[in-house]
Amino acid sequence: MSADRHKTETHRGAAAFFGELASKTSQAAGRASTFMLAAGIVIVWAMSGPLFGFSDTWQLVINTGTTIVTFLMVFLIQNSQNRDSAAIQVKLDELIRVGAAQNSLVGIEHLSDQELEDLRKTCEARAKAGKIGEETVKATGKKAQRAARRAAG
Repeated sequence: MSADRHKTETHRGAAAFFGELASKTSQAAGRASTFMLAAGIVIVWAMSGPLFGFSDTWQLVINTGTTIVTFLMVFLIQNSQNRDSAAIQVKLDELIRVGAAQNSLVGIEHLSDQELEDLRKTCEARAKAGKIGEETVKATGKKAQRAARRAAG
């Protein structure tokens, strides 16, 4: 196996792993139980304040924890939003192209980033081919009308 191919496969594997992790984490973070757990941690931290004399270290614990969680969640949520946005765009493109949604596009937000990109390119190619076909039909129709007028006149 070539080095470039190995790098590409490794990148795809890492991207697929991150996409799956981001999807599951985003789903878990949006649950009421996760919010309740986070609120519980804050309440326990606040109640422990008198035990630690509201020290700088006590404050640093919550500040550091929330900063780390926020930092990581930004990347996970952004990944999920990017995938959902790309899937919605492909669905809209297909609706515009055919005038009705195809059942095969339901659930494409669960595809990998590469699979969504491939699907987007396929839809764009179909749209371009359809446009060329429409232009050809219009041009042929105009020629037929001119020929009919010449034959009648």
